Amino acid sequence: MSYAKLFQLMESKGLKKFDLRKAGISPTIVDRLIKGHDVNTSTITRLCRLLGCQPGDIMEYIDESEAAE
Repeated sequence: MSYAKLFQLMESKGLKKFDLRKAGISPTIVDRLIKGHDVNTSTITRLCRLLGCQPGDIMEYIDESEAAE
């Protein structure tokens, strides 16, 4: 999973990673997002509520086998 769209959207809205922490998203979860690790749907819901967007606006599936080619 890639959350590059999340960070692009945040940048366009003038938000920093610290703003996620101020919104109650733990540093561990922010780190998981940066590294493209799994997060639960409640985190995705909170991010969408915070940014006024849909899940597809902040994440995308990337097939690891295709990415390696």
